[in-house]
Amino acid sequence: MTSPTPIPVTLLTGFLGAGKTTLLNRLLQADHGQRIAVIENEFGPVSIDSALLVRDTAEVIEMTNGCLCCTIRGDLAGHLRDLHRRRAAGELAFDRLVIETTGLADPTPLVQTFFGDPDLLETYQLDGVLTLVDAVHADRQLDEHAVARKQVGFADLLLVSKADLINEQDLIALGQRLAAINPLATQHVLWPGELPYADWFSLRSFHLDTRAPTGLVEPARFRPVTRSFADDIAALHWQHDGRVDRQKVGAVVQGLLAERSDDLLRYKGVLAVHDDPRRLIFQGVHRIAGFDYGEAWESEDRARCDIVLIGRDLPTERLRTELDGCAFG
Repeated sequence: MTSPTPIPVTLLTGFLGAGKTTLLNRLLQADHGQRIAVIENEFGPVSIDSALLVRDTAEVIEMTNGCLCCTIRGDLAGHLRDLHRRRAAGELAFDRLVIETTGLADPTPLVQTFFGDPDLLETYQLDGVLTLVDAVHADRQLDEHAVARKQVGFADLLLVSKADLINEQDLIALGQRLAAINPLATQHVLWPGELPYADWFSLRSFHLDTRAPTGLVEPARFRPVTRSFADDIAALHWQHDGRVDRQKVGAVVQGLLAERSDDLLRYKGVLAVHDDPRRLIFQGVHRIAGFDYGEAWESEDRARCDIVLIGRDLPTERLRTELDGCAFG
């Protein structure tokens, strides 16, 4: 007997005022033919006002198009189990889950929820993290709030709102800054009236497959600008044409986790190791990591390594030296 297909989950985050609730309102009213369950995950004893979801209760409200809405606080894992139980019993019907965080929420515990609980690992599959970025206020928010930088650092897809309210030069500069923090995330400017929800789902960002590093934003995508930023969260992208010693790479990664796991937000990679013809794929969030083997390399001259580490104040030069020392042969 095969296990049921896990329910795909999209985490929607972004700093205060970025437009998350407005975006969800439009998504729930759209004619997309999907039954989406939306959870607003509140923190603290007082619910932040929202025109969309129910306050002070975990009651589930069904929309006219079959979507579901509820507001919860506290034990997210417990509410997820309850939703799954009610779905299995036929009380609720939904195809996917979207969790909206508050604007001041650190996404770390929410992401870890889906990796640290064996039951949730079987019933839910985290598909991707969407971060909404307010183009007008992003620079100040990123300068002043560590949470805003972490929200960008965890993203798989960055949706830039209010871009019509700033000039092209500032929009280019913002794109560069976001890419420096998180080159793994695809960037999409969300113009007024646009709702490309089909591109937001099925990101498969937390699946172990060869797509792990392919979301990289090429630096050439943005024209050079004169502004520069010293964000504490940034990415290290290491590439190597050829194979590496698996044990040496493992030692570097384990050493980094032991030393800086709290500062290491996300990491992904595809490796060509010296003792196996297949791709070795890995990714992780803080100390929680996973790896698997993918398809064999088509030929020896195609074998290469591609690693991205996103974290706070990482010792990038030392890590580059250590990874360079892992080359085989």
